[in-house]
Amino acid sequence: MRLKKIALTASMVVASLAATLGTTAALAQAKVQFFPSLTGRTGPVAPNATPFANGYADYMKLVNARGGINGVMTLVEECETAYATDRGVECYERLKGKHGGATVFQPLSTGITFALTEKVANDKVSLITSGYGRSDSADGGIFKWNFPLIGHYWVAGDIVLQHIAKQEGGWDKLKGKKIAVVYHDSPFGKELLPIVQERAAMHGFTLQLLPVPAPGVEQKAVWLQVRQQRPDFVVMQTWGVMTPTAIREAIAVGYPREKMFGTWWSGAEPDLKDIGATAKGYNAVMMQHGAEPQAAVVKEIMDKVHAKGQGTGPKEEVGQVLYMRGVVGAMLAVEGVRAAQERFGKGKHVTPEQARWGYENLNLTQAKLDGLGFKGVMRPVSTSCSDHMGSAWGRIHTWDGAKFTWASDWLQADEQIIRPMVKSSAEKYAAEKKWTRRSPQDCQS
Repeated sequence: MRLKKIALTASMVVASLAATLGTTAALAQAKVQFFPSLTGRTGPVAPNATPFANGYADYMKLVNARGGINGVMTLVEECETAYATDRGVECYERLKGKHGGATVFQPLSTGITFALTEKVANDKVSLITSGYGRSDSADGGIFKWNFPLIGHYWVAGDIVLQHIAKQEGGWDKLKGKKIAVVYHDSPFGKELLPIVQERAAMHGFTLQLLPVPAPGVEQKAVWLQVRQQRPDFVVMQTWGVMTPTAIREAIAVGYPREKMFGTWWSGAEPDLKDIGATAKGYNAVMMQHGAEPQAAVVKEIMDKVHAKGQGTGPKEEVGQVLYMRGVVGAMLAVEGVRAAQERFGKGKHVTPEQARWGYENLNLTQAKLDGLGFKGVMRPVSTSCSDHMGSAWGRIHTWDGAKFTWASDWLQADEQIIRPMVKSSAEKYAAEKKWTRRSPQDCQS
């Protein structure tokens, strides 16, 4: 296993610590909070996962430039998974006990998330899986250590279908329509299916399910089926090289891009920049943020990190979609620690168990988010024992041939439909694993 560079994001302060202290105990005493970063800088998702990792690292550097988490500096160490589940598990095992204990893991992979879900429950380390992983892990009464903060795949699918229904003039207008779902033939791809199947049963449209084997570079047969059956819309659950391949095949068979809708891992600049104008009209749902070059947090990163020669990647990607997703992921990781400090000691290093309490008690008001530089980028996030997601909002953006522009207002997934699905699936998982629902006393711990 190849460990990537250790990003001691406190710049001179943490560099000095590494040189003079040298031990885990000393680092902990020096008030360093450890945030492991599982990266996909190589392999089939590298063009997409790399900006995420850069955004994550840069925001942690910004936190330290601001003075840390009430004085506690962040430390980021990368471990390369290449989007492979076995390598992700190896990285987790290697990093979980370092530097006073891993605060939280963000695997950036549904497969790795599935593999780690039982492990983190035993090791008492949290997972943040914003926009991926197990959708049913939003039920914190069962999944104590999993946090699909600000969205999971059932939220993505519901918002896409809401947008399509709104364009058509209402849900009743979808009756008799056909919607094709092109999806990665893996836990990641299949995770979308329950919500589209539920909505199809409710509203009378039919589904054409089209799985694509990993890594997704061979799709001709799938798009020949699309050409033959001519669905009214195509929804794509794709990632990495699979997305531009799909769009090119759609162009080849003459399927209109304005009828194509990706989920939030299927609609970023690396997916379309080499296709350009011929992809005009392609749509994707966004997990709140999109490309945010004018956001206050982006300007601050440029000023306090990149302008000082400390940026992790190229300046040109700062503010792009997947870079911003890394920034948001880092912000959520940090704010959970800040929330934990309010209970366990402001300005103190928090343990992984204490950090978990913080993620379960997030209260990111709009005023707090605006103060962190996320005005116009994010909406409030509030978690609890029963709700480990905290927000179910998204927006649709559309490729104009050169960049993404917003194509919808804020849309909220229908929790009256999704919550029962989450509870039912979570309880099924608990029965299989012989887990029990948390008690009111445990929820207060």
